[in-house]
Amino acid sequence: MGVAAQKGSLAGALAGARAGLAARLGLLRPGTLALAALWTEWEERRVFLWLPVVAGVGVLLYLAADREPVLWLPLLLVFGAGALALATRHRPLPFCLAVGTLALFTGFISAELRSRDVAAPMLDRIRIVKLRGFIEEVDPRPAGARFILLVRDGGDLDADHRPARVRLTTRRTEALEAGMFVEVTARLLPPSRAALPEGYDFARDAYFAGIGAVGSALGRLTIAAAPASPGIAARWRMALDRARNAMAARVDQTVGGGDAGAVAAAMVTGKRDLLSQNGRDIIREAGIFHIITIAGVQMTLIAGLLYGGLRRILALSSTLALRYPIKKWAAAFAILGAIAYDIGTGSRIGTQRALFMTMIMLGAVLVDRRAFTMRNLAFAALAVIAVEPEAIAGASFQLSFAAVAALITVQEARMRRVPDDDPFAPKAPKRPPRAASGLLRRSGNVWTAVSGLFVATVFATAATASFMAAEFHELSPYVFVGNPLTLTIIELFAVPGALIGTFLYPLGLDAWVWHWVGLGIRFVLWVAGYLAGAPASTVHLRGFAPWALPCLALALLSVVIWRTTAMRLTAVPWLVLGFIGAASGPQYDILVAPTGESVAVRGDGGVLGVLGRANAFTTVQWLRADGDAREVGSKVAPTMAPSNGHCDKLGCVAPVLGGQTLSVVADPAAFEEDCRRADIVVTPLYVPASCAAEVIIDRGSLEQTGAVALWRHNGAWAMRPTRSPGEDRPWSPAPHPWRPRGAPVAQPRVEAAPSSQDGEHPNDDREPVRLQ
Repeated sequence: MGVAAQKGSLAGALAGARAGLAARLGLLRPGTLALAALWTEWEERRVFLWLPVVAGVGVLLYLAADREPVLWLPLLLVFGAGALALATRHRPLPFCLAVGTLALFTGFISAELRSRDVAAPMLDRIRIVKLRGFIEEVDPRPAGARFILLVRDGGDLDADHRPARVRLTTRRTEALEAGMFVEVTARLLPPSRAALPEGYDFARDAYFAGIGAVGSALGRLTIAAAPASPGIAARWRMALDRARNAMAARVDQTVGGGDAGAVAAAMVTGKRDLLSQNGRDIIREAGIFHIITIAGVQMTLIAGLLYGGLRRILALSSTLALRYPIKKWAAAFAILGAIAYDIGTGSRIGTQRALFMTMIMLGAVLVDRRAFTMRNLAFAALAVIAVEPEAIAGASFQLSFAAVAALITVQEARMRRVPDDDPFAPKAPKRPPRAASGLLRRSGNVWTAVSGLFVATVFATAATASFMAAEFHELSPYVFVGNPLTLTIIELFAVPGALIGTFLYPLGLDAWVWHWVGLGIRFVLWVAGYLAGAPASTVHLRGFAPWALPCLALALLSVVIWRTTAMRLTAVPWLVLGFIGAASGPQYDILVAPTGESVAVRGDGGVLGVLGRANAFTTVQWLRADGDAREVGSKVAPTMAPSNGHCDKLGCVAPVLGGQTLSVVADPAAFEEDCRRADIVVTPLYVPASCAAEVIIDRGSLEQTGAVALWRHNGAWAMRPTRSPGEDRPWSPAPHPWRPRGAPVAQPRVEAAPSSQDGEHPNDDREPVRLQ
């Protein structure tokens, strides 16, 4: 530490001591105390940690825009803010405002550039087409597989709507592998939009993943001769996917198949689709779903094993240890190993965050600098925002960073009990050593490790609880048992096994390793089954108000970023507002799917029933947002239909609140009768202009609004659409102006919402990762 730094540290310590004494004597007002606390945070450079938060807000502002923004204005604002920051660098408040503005619009620009970089056509409507292309990635399943096709020939699809990549599923057990050039007839659908306001928008995630359509393969896939090479980068991805699938199959078969083998394969290679639905439900209800994801803790353990192992091996030579920088050699080797591990396991957000943190920490070793963990996390967040800014809106990013921030905060609190560089901190008196048996010492160490793991789990779980509840509408009370157990198994079985087994796999000597990994996984699954069957293993929650999660996130950020008590108290109002928003989420009486083919209706018992041609994906979104724990079967409409509803080949009819009737029209022949008798008409068709129903929601209106939600307000129906008026984004383009002759569009005749009121289908790709 330099002289200037020592003087600054001493001055800060003196100022803190004077402020503490004055506070105890009552000489400072609350405002003065707040300013003193803020100045302490500035001196400790904690304000810097808010930069990724502000940049993330810029990304969210871009994603929330109704239209595609221009680029020149945010660029101009960035240059202006940068110049202002340079001019006010010696004045803390103006400097912070300028840098904050710079970070805000830098995040905005990053998201806009990312959107332009991944831009590709998206399918406009359901089609059955013949496709030719390369299989880029395959995820085997217990029955069939899901794969991504790099389209080279889209049949009769026009260029504006021909996706570059499509995700297909097949129930056939034919051998598929990445790199094959195939012909397939597929039923394609546009990526699914949100099924309700503030719901999960799969279409946006698919757009940034480069997927323009999803669907299923009809019939067999035919291998054909490739017209040209897919390119070096594509060939590399295909070869990597083949290697991952080969190892996943090896691990699964060696462990013995079933859910234990599928979990082992997922933990080693990141391939999760081998796990059965029953197995997914068990580990989800036990609160340990993250066991089938490549968690950040695994990245850290892998890098630590490589770093510590190589350094110890090199230290066996006194010549190397005394004459060469073996610590730096080990750090460089661990960085390369961490990068290889990230690539080999699919490079998801959890591992990306851990990779960036690990590279910063080990990079500090290379340049003989000290790395601060919370600052590492901030740099990792900035790196993710720069590379994949859209990830900030996803559950994986939020859960991963929240959990790690909480763990770092706990560790910082332990380290700051008696700071080494604080001359005014009270020193604990040194006690004379007492004789103790080896058994007592070991038991004390075990108790310290167990209690530390439990405390870390409690804080990490509390930090992620709000995101879990908001994104997945459920919480697992037994996570305090499942998480420490899972982390222990990962440390003792999965990570050492993955490292040793991967090394021995090319030699064919890896079988015993996978048996060792499977032993631990079977024990975890046994405990998970017991926890999942326990009373209240899963608490289902209703959807939050839109502003609840931002308030809860700000409360968490205030606790983990600030260090002084006065500044951490700013979390209290945000926490109160967040809890109010969580308890006052909207409860809709009618939910209409984006296609108009299905409707959820609240019956007299207060639960939702489903009418029409409902699919499992949409129905699950509706029920979970309503806090409904019912399971969804393959025949959704019959199992979820209201008890007093009726369906036939022309449509469905059911009573709704207020003594009115709702009709879902599936055939034009039903319009005459239903438009005369029903108060609410919903249809995927165009409603004739003569329809006299009070509320009309048809194909034309749904193209403008997307999925809609209705509720009774002052004796009338109020409506909230999913799409904003005039919305036109790459993943949510404005509807085509063409309309069939003689079928004018009927807009929903409903009261505007008051401002104070708050087969197979695309899968929900969000991962409920508890602790990473």
